[in-house]
Amino acid sequence: MKRLTGKIESILALVIFAGALAGSSLVANAASAPAGAQAQSEKDSASAVQSQLSKKQYQNVHVTMNDGIATLTGTVELYEYKLDAEKKVLHTKGVSAVRNQIEVAGNDTSDAELQKKLGDKLAYDRVGFGNVFDAITLNVNKGVVTLGGHTHNYVNRDSALGIVATTSGVKDMVDNIEVDPVSIMDDQTRMAVARAVYGFTTLNKYAIDPAKPIRISVQNGHVELYGVVNSEADKDAANIQANGVPGVFSVKNYLQVAGQPTERP
Repeated sequence: MKRLTGKIESILALVIFAGALAGSSLVANAASAPAGAQAQSEKDSASAVQSQLSKKQYQNVHVTMNDGIATLTGTVELYEYKLDAEKKVLHTKGVSAVRNQIEVAGNDTSDAELQKKLGDKLAYDRVGFGNVFDAITLNVNKGVVTLGGHTHNYVNRDSALGIVATTSGVKDMVDNIEVDPVSIMDDQTRMAVARAVYGFTTLNKYAIDPAKPIRISVQNGHVELYGVVNSEADKDAANIQANGVPGVFSVKNYLQVAGQPTERP
């Protein structure tokens, strides 16, 4: 019995030793063989990425690859091109992640000028597509545009983001826009509040200029009013009309009176 046990132990020792030799051989091969292959693979990936950026707008963009991560550097004329470059590269074979360090050159525009330009564009955006139910805020600081507030759907939010991305002078963009919850009840409340507000004699004038309406945001039955009105009386009237709509749980009145200091919600 002891002799049998000794033989088994000897066989196990040989198996373990053979496995160790095979393992060390595989490790050695893995360490030596792929070094050149990996370098070539990185080179091929970098070449593939660069070919994705062959259009004129990316002529000053450069790429380096490291462990599947593509680092983009250089300059573009529009913020839109920076975003597009990242999307193109991320879908390239061999790329697992993108580090986007592209800078937006473009025209130097003052913050005040850029604020006005974007404000005008956003005010008229999606007119006829329920933009009275959007209340987007805008802030520009050193070319960095921050969007906040509310939209009632993703289409209108994406449209606003597209306007900013394609405007010359924008260096970067921060998207803090909240999309209101999807709800049939909220849709009905939006329309009911709009009818109540714009149907009131002294308030229907705010429906004339599509860029200067009383904006109505609804989240789960809670109403928020935004925009600029001519007087404190109009602000109070809008508040009363919205509060009188059946199914409205609460009303926050963020309407600004023209000529008075701006109050931030």
